[in-house]
Amino acid sequence: MELFYPALSVEFSRLLDRLAGRKVAVVGHARPDGDCIGSQVTVARLMEARGHDVICVNADPVPRRLQFLTPGMRFFSTDDVLNAAEDRAAIFVDCADQARPGERLKAHYSTVEAVIDHHLSNVGFAATNIIDSGSAATCEILAGMLFDNHLPVDAPMATSLYTGLLTDTGQFRFPSTSRRCFVLAGELVARGAKPSEAGYNLYERESLGKLRLLQHFLASLKLECGGRVCIGVLPAGIFEATGSNDEDTEGLVDYARSIEGVDVGALIEERPDGTVKASLRGKDPSFRVDLVAAKFNGGGHACAAGLNLKSDTQNFYPRLLAAFADRLALADGAEKTGSSLFSVGKELKCPATKDFKDARGGSRCP
Repeated sequence: MELFYPALSVEFSRLLDRLAGRKVAVVGHARPDGDCIGSQVTVARLMEARGHDVICVNADPVPRRLQFLTPGMRFFSTDDVLNAAEDRAAIFVDCADQARPGERLKAHYSTVEAVIDHHLSNVGFAATNIIDSGSAATCEILAGMLFDNHLPVDAPMATSLYTGLLTDTGQFRFPSTSRRCFVLAGELVARGAKPSEAGYNLYERESLGKLRLLQHFLASLKLECGGRVCIGVLPAGIFEATGSNDEDTEGLVDYARSIEGVDVGALIEERPDGTVKASLRGKDPSFRVDLVAAKFNGGGHACAAGLNLKSDTQNFYPRLLAAFADRLALADGAEKTGSSLFSVGKELKCPATKDFKDARGGSRCP
């Protein structure tokens, strides 16, 4: 059987050997999603099975719809960790940079033992960097490495990995979805993952507040750039007004992207502290929304990225619109000349893997 991640799996095996006997903290990003929690639970369960004292650490609580993955797991908040003052080897998962878990955790874990991630903007910040931007999810990488190394995958781990794959591929429909995703998903189902359980918890447990928030977001949508960009805004105070919370913003931006003729969708969320958070989604990797986010110190994937900025919507909106217009122009120019934006200047390339290329012979970028 061919290996899913030949080089990365060797690095992962060496990492496990090097961590023998140490206490471990598995650190995820702020406002965790399915890939983040799925990755944390998987790594934590693996380390526990190998005899480690292990905790999971997040700045924000586990979302309600992902709590089915965490029974029996020890999830600690930032304050919990800072107050405990324990010496633990830090493994960051699904974090594009060291600040994604929050500035306080970045300072606390100033030395990172390893990062396991799939973000295009991740340049490596740990002693061991297990990164593949050609993968749809961090859970995809973890599943492949576990199978490559013949490590045990029990039903809870399989469910966690499947959930991460399901969320970050958009239910297996985003451009990053590859044959490898389906092969791994099948292997995970064989080991106890239940697609119906994951699907129910993720997509059939909406709150009334979430639907009211969606109603407001849809009403705010505006078409820009000749109808190729769609932007919606959630003003400060909207969570209180609708009986929702920040967890309920998950998936809203996809409605902006889903409109026929729209190439790029965005959600701008105003916060009471005078900052804005933006989620960006593109229909095709050529639009490189990660590079748009990078203009505002954000990052992510070619088709999905985000940012946080000290600003207000009135000032940020035209700047974001100008950045989108520039990217669309570049994508249009590349299409006319037959070139690829993945090889322009210093822009990051999405690595192709010999075994899992798309029909055109190129890699499937997230």
